[in-house]
Amino acid sequence: MSPSHPQHGHRDAFDSLNAQQLQAKLSSSPAGLSQSEACHRLSQYGANEIPEKKTNRILKFLTYFWGPIPWMIEAAVVLSALAQHWPDFAIILLLLLANAVIGFWEEHQAGNAIAALKAKLALTAQVKRDGLWTTVASRELVPGDVIHLRLGDIVPADVRLLEGDPLQVDQSALTGESLPATRQGDEAVFSGSIIRRGEIDAMVFATGANTYFGRTAELVQTAHSVSHFQRAVLQIGNVLILLALALVSVIITVSLLRGDPLLTTLQFALVLTVAAIPVAMPTVLSVTMAVGARLLTKKGAIVTRLAAIEELAGVDVLCSDKTGTLTQNVLTLGDPFSVGASSFHSSSIASGPGLVIFTAALASRADNKDPIDRAVLACIHDSQSLAGYQLVHFQPFDPVHKRTAATVRGSDGVEFEVTKGAPQVILAMSANAAQVNDAVERAVSGFAARGFRSLGVARTDAEHHWQFVGVLPLFDPPREEAKATIATAHQMGVKVLMVTGDQWPIARETAEKLGMGSAILDASGFSTTSIDHTEQLAASIEQADGFAQVFPEHKFQIVEVLQRHGHIVGMTGDGVNDAPALKQADCGIAVSGATDAARGAASIVLMAPGLSVIIEAIKTSRKIFQRMNSYAIYRIAETLRVLLFMTASILVFNFYPVTAVMIVMLALLNDGAILSIAYDNVHYSSEPERWDMRTVMGIATALGFIGVVSAFGLFYLGERIFQLDRAHLQTLMYLKLSVAGHLTIFITRTRGPFWSIRPARLLLLAVCGTQLLATLIAVYGWFMTPLGWGWALFVWVYALAWFVVNDRLKLLAYSLLIPERHR
Repeated sequence: MSPSHPQHGHRDAFDSLNAQQLQAKLSSSPAGLSQSEACHRLSQYGANEIPEKKTNRILKFLTYFWGPIPWMIEAAVVLSALAQHWPDFAIILLLLLANAVIGFWEEHQAGNAIAALKAKLALTAQVKRDGLWTTVASRELVPGDVIHLRLGDIVPADVRLLEGDPLQVDQSALTGESLPATRQGDEAVFSGSIIRRGEIDAMVFATGANTYFGRTAELVQTAHSVSHFQRAVLQIGNVLILLALALVSVIITVSLLRGDPLLTTLQFALVLTVAAIPVAMPTVLSVTMAVGARLLTKKGAIVTRLAAIEELAGVDVLCSDKTGTLTQNVLTLGDPFSVGASSFHSSSIASGPGLVIFTAALASRADNKDPIDRAVLACIHDSQSLAGYQLVHFQPFDPVHKRTAATVRGSDGVEFEVTKGAPQVILAMSANAAQVNDAVERAVSGFAARGFRSLGVARTDAEHHWQFVGVLPLFDPPREEAKATIATAHQMGVKVLMVTGDQWPIARETAEKLGMGSAILDASGFSTTSIDHTEQLAASIEQADGFAQVFPEHKFQIVEVLQRHGHIVGMTGDGVNDAPALKQADCGIAVSGATDAARGAASIVLMAPGLSVIIEAIKTSRKIFQRMNSYAIYRIAETLRVLLFMTASILVFNFYPVTAVMIVMLALLNDGAILSIAYDNVHYSSEPERWDMRTVMGIATALGFIGVVSAFGLFYLGERIFQLDRAHLQTLMYLKLSVAGHLTIFITRTRGPFWSIRPARLLLLAVCGTQLLATLIAVYGWFMTPLGWGWALFVWVYALAWFVVNDRLKLLAYSLLIPERHR
């Protein structure tokens, strides 16, 4: 018999049911299901796995041929074929395919967050079928199944615990809580949790995408963020395309009115189109980022999505997970509280705080993997001091008694008992409770206010009465470098926000220790089903220094609210619970030791521990951004220079200043050498980088127009003063456009004078090499009329003179466009 209500859409309803009600709803019992009923439900509900949205690779590849820039490149290919300019056709088609292949390969390498989440599920589970226990693949579990959970198991589905002893459950990967949680019969335990202590039977009530884990996966699947880099490239391309279309339309109209041959007009419309389209722009910028990605790898940061480098350069808010990221994820003892001097029969034990720690150490066991026991024993510096005590009997911690206890025999042969556990439990069993109660409560309250977890310690006296000894505070200490890292981030204009599942006092204490501020917002009041926040709540989120008691939905919402308020958001994390926010963030960063789910969702994966590598990554990414920004200005300036010069020459002088072959050679030499800008020397900015299109277009336009002036100056000298024929004049103009164009990169690569930052040797060699080749082509007349060395030297001197003028004009343009404090 099937459940009375289908699973889909009713997960929250099942959450609120007790064990008896749940069994009735699911038509099941502690005896489990029959194999036939399980098979029926499997076909009804589907496999216990997260559905993966797959895209056709061929269709994905074809998307790279769709968009304004690809359209214009494709139009140029068609025009080349119509004009039967087959060399142009082959070169342009090759550039089009190269752009598509590079983009497709980047996406292919990025990884799949959903697959990583799916891999986190347990592979097998012990399930009761037909009254017998059997092991099945976890994907075959269905609602109503009874499974057995024990130490070390990853919970394979959302379950309701049946009768039995309490469990200790590690939910840190789901909720971010640093300490294990206690779960008893009739309570829910979620898929992806890990059983740390105990064993019990449980009934499955949600599987696959309907689990708590599955909803997290769905958030990752729906999270989407468009790169600012992609927007900028598209915006630049659109401007140049519209300008090219307008000028080509004018040229075609004028040429037809003049009676020029249609084929000739189409040929030069093609030349102008090729000159205007930033064909190699996506490739150059992608290569620049790929080179940067290799540099980041050497610093311990692996990039899985190239556009994330540009996003990281602009990050102004970094949301950081606390446990294991800002802190060491290792429990540590603080300064103990002692109730005062006590008279025990063993004078060899220290008094005061030392007595509290020593007594707690006697109630701990070295071979126990309990993190509290390890923390206590780590404080006993003289391990030989414990050697004089023989462990007679040890009672491990259990959630019912909430304490560990041990019977110990001292070197004098006298036996006594020691215990440690919840302060209220230890206090209740102590003979001296009345005398120390007020002091202990004040100590516990004080520790709680500072974000510490308290541990009561007691031992028996000579009359075998329990005597309360003191309180041990436990905390997860910050990483040693975290405070300096956060301070450096603030100096670089990046605000670091703590995002944790821990309680508010713990979050606030950690934040204050790290110098992050004390404005910690409790996220428990956030809606978990809607991102429609009020303006007041949105303002609180933006002004907060951190967030406590955060669930996966909260992290996702926090990132989204900050993005809606204009911030470029980075998110660090390591657990399954971080995956949705990592995917939604402009730059998701999985820290060292992160789960597969977090790595799959992130754009950058850190291989070195701590946050310090993030600062190095931000510095490197800002340098990469400077290189891309320099190239963008250079490419726009060169496009304007060639486009306007050719258009004006055709319209005013009815003369084509360069041939189609010259245009193709210009594009090949310039864009080929400019790839070396990926290795250029630059200084990183002390503020987050953003694409400032007003400045980019302003500087590029200024350099473009002055380039047109200088080009017509040489044209005037060659035709009117030196009276060169049109064939030699075309070669002269080709060399000028090539040399002056490459010199422009040395102007755009700095905001100060061109000598303010020394260019990289590779860039210098690449530019000199291509311009030597361009000069040889012009001098000896390969594919054009020979010019000779004398005229070539004249062009170089002329171009260098204008280079100095252009550099001064660039400084003037920057002073007008950008305030001095931002330069």
